Amino acid sequence: GRKPIQLAWSSVVLPSLILNYLGQGALVLAHPETIESPLYRLYPSWALIPLVLLATCATVIASQAVITGAFSLTRQAIQLGLLPRFAIRHTSESMAGQIYLPRVNWLIFCGVVAVVILFQSSSKLASAYGISVTATMVIDSAMAFFVIWKLWKWPLWRALALITPLILLEQAFFTANMLKVFEGGWFPLIIGLMMCLIIFTWVHGSKVLARATKKNEADLEWLTRHLEQKPPHRVPGTAVFLTGDPESAPTALMHNLKHNRVLHERNIILTIRSTDSPRVPRHDRVQIERISDGFIRVIAYYGFMETPSVPKIFEHCRRKDLSVDFPATSFFLSRRSLRTTAKTTMPRWQERLFIWLTRRSEDATEYFKIPTDRVVEVGTQIAI
Repeated sequence: GRKPIQLAWSSVVLPSLILNYLGQGALVLAHPETIESPLYRLYPSWALIPLVLLATCATVIASQAVITGAFSLTRQAIQLGLLPRFAIRHTSESMAGQIYLPRVNWLIFCGVVAVVILFQSSSKLASAYGISVTATMVIDSAMAFFVIWKLWKWPLWRALALITPLILLEQAFFTANMLKVFEGGWFPLIIGLMMCLIIFTWVHGSKVLARATKKNEADLEWLTRHLEQKPPHRVPGTAVFLTGDPESAPTALMHNLKHNRVLHERNIILTIRSTDSPRVPRHDRVQIERISDGFIRVIAYYGFMETPSVPKIFEHCRRKDLSVDFPATSFFLSRRSLRTTAKTTMPRWQERLFIWLTRRSEDATEYFKIPTDRVVEVGTQIAI
């Protein structure tokens, strides 16, 4: 559990790190020529090869932690709507957090290769590393301020009194490292700028797309009343329509009525929403509302550390007396084809970037684990 890990850190790891850093400092003060590699100069020549092997193992462990962290943060960003959908593969049946994202793994690989080619030695990488670490410290302290102030409900002056000294100290380190921007420090700044640009484009573009989609949709309750007055031809079975707005009739439903002029006996409007909490309790997973005899609204809630699954959603629905027979169920999805328009609220480059990101987003069928043989995709063109 956490207590053994904390005890190991406080009793073994932390004292060892302090002694190691103090030893390196003492060695450099006594022998200034060892400044090039103080860690390896601490040991006798016969221990050099074992130390290199130990450092290699530690590097492998640290790189695995970085990769795992990148997978976890990417999934959380996807759930919070900050990035397009990526394929997520679960590598363990018992541990929900053990995941693998192929695209992220390849991006990390390409990044590592690019860093090796650009810098070629660890000494040239020092400037980039220094800016990365100090910038992360400043950002973490700024985020901690808002957590303490907004979530923990501390008074503003107490939160400022706690965080301001830390930010001032970290800002001094960051400013000092900014002198090395042209010596390699530009690399992490470029990476950070690109990520901010992608996130901002995806969030802004998603809002523009939602507004454009809503123009082609009708109010769900108005539609159900209209269908009760003029009922279309009914076919047996259940139809599930996925939508981001549970109050509006999905585009796939409107197109099905317009072109096929049929309606299933039971229609479920399914919306999957992400929350600001890491996980959602099972009893709060689904919310079911019966709009009419033929329409049911289902809203499923997932935390940003959870991956949605349509089959599991209907397992929760079964516990709340809403059973769905998958062999007799059709899932209707809207396949949206985006195109540019002269009347856009986005810059042209950002509009093209958003369309490019959308086309490379993971298919909803795969991402939400919907049975592929039961999916009906309805294509529609949307100008953003």
